[in-house]
Amino acid sequence: MSTTPFWVSAFLDVAPGAFDRGVEFWRGVTGYAVSDPRGERDHFVTLAPPDGDDYLRLQHLADGPGGLHLDLHVENPTIAAEAAVELGAHVLMRHEDGYVVVRSPGGFVFCFVRAQASRGPAAATWPDGHRSRVDQVCLDIAPSAYDVEVAFWPSLTGWDHDPDVSREFARLHPPGSMPLLWLVQRLDDERSPVSAHLDLSTDDHEAEIARHVELGATVVSTHDHWTVLTDPVGTTYCITRRTPVD
Repeated sequence: MSTTPFWVSAFLDVAPGAFDRGVEFWRGVTGYAVSDPRGERDHFVTLAPPDGDDYLRLQHLADGPGGLHLDLHVENPTIAAEAAVELGAHVLMRHEDGYVVVRSPGGFVFCFVRAQASRGPAAATWPDGHRSRVDQVCLDIAPSAYDVEVAFWPSLTGWDHDPDVSREFARLHPPGSMPLLWLVQRLDDERSPVSAHLDLSTDDHEAEIARHVELGATVVSTHDHWTVLTDPVGTTYCITRRTPVD
């Protein structure tokens, strides 16, 4: 049985007291509908695109700071978790609903789940005619954990990878049907554990930034190929100069 993920979903984990504002912002960013709350505490919602399968969700944390984790969709979460452990990961929880929570060798927490999905959505077109989509996840890794983490993910997923895109970045290549590209970034400073953030592509960088600021985002820094922002609840993400690909 294959342990290669056939889909990846991103969970924005929102700190206590900020959930409604976070949902409102990301609904505006994506243009997606918001599902009814689900879970034991009605603590998470799905952002549902008008076409294709969903891949973005928000979770209301009971305590602790916000962040981002990933769900890797596989045929059998238990077998996939066993394979991850052999590669240096640790199982944190096996839930009665069938998903398994795992921590990577560098400390990034993710889940193996069984939910089916296969078709990514198209980019959204905004009133001025420009387009954008959340289409990439980037793992942010401290120098001391970078080599072991970069080795872990292609071994776990079975995806092709470019280990040396630049001094700063490596890239994995999931199947084209998946909605999220996969980038790995070597940070300049030490931090633990490994974290992650979302990136958007757009065909009008400045218009997209202005749209996000109007929704409540704050520009943190500007670079040649991307701009770093924070949402109204403190989540860091980037708008890149990549053009959306449907």
